[in-house]
Amino acid sequence: MVIMSIDFLHIFIVLIVILFSMTLHEAMHAYVGSWLGDKTAMLQGRLTLNPLKHIDPFLTIILPLSLALVGAPIFGGARPVPFNPNNVKGGEWGAALIALMGPLTNLFIAFISFGVWALVGIDTASLSGNIFSTIVLVNLGFFVFNMIPIVPLDGSRVLYALAPEFVRRVMERTERFGLLIIFGLIIFANDYIGTLITSAMGFFWMLFANIFL
Repeated sequence: MVIMSIDFLHIFIVLIVILFSMTLHEAMHAYVGSWLGDKTAMLQGRLTLNPLKHIDPFLTIILPLSLALVGAPIFGGARPVPFNPNNVKGGEWGAALIALMGPLTNLFIAFISFGVWALVGIDTASLSGNIFSTIVLVNLGFFVFNMIPIVPLDGSRVLYALAPEFVRRVMERTERFGLLIIFGLIIFANDYIGTLITSAMGFFWMLFANIFL
């Protein structure tokens, strides 16, 4: 009974952290898009901290909670925030900035949370330590996963701004199959993605430790 209670509490903490982190992630997409001149997200109600406006049932809830249950690195996403590239100041670089601000928000949350956790000296084994470590790990997982340069993940917009024209055309043709590609990778290449995400998360964890410890 005690083990079940601890597991349930951890999953509850993971769920709250996911909703908080992905809401800020998507709201920052919408805010930066509006700041750069495109009101599409605002008009569709996405410039909000209401998590119900951003949730994708599979990417936001089922996938990360399933990973948490099996002890795997937690990653996921949300419903993409719409924007009209024709309205964005700076063209493709403006679109890339909109895309970057979501993952960078997660990285910032992880950095600040690690800093508070380390500087205050919160016991890792305590409830507070569990909460802070979950915030750090979830946000690092979201940052790394969303920076993978595959449509429709945020990293693809950065790649698009940097890529030569023939690569852009290929990306445009595959964009409508983006979610299917992501699902396929999760199903058939989960071990490789898990290794990539774990390695990248370990790098940032050590970077934070070198700064704060």
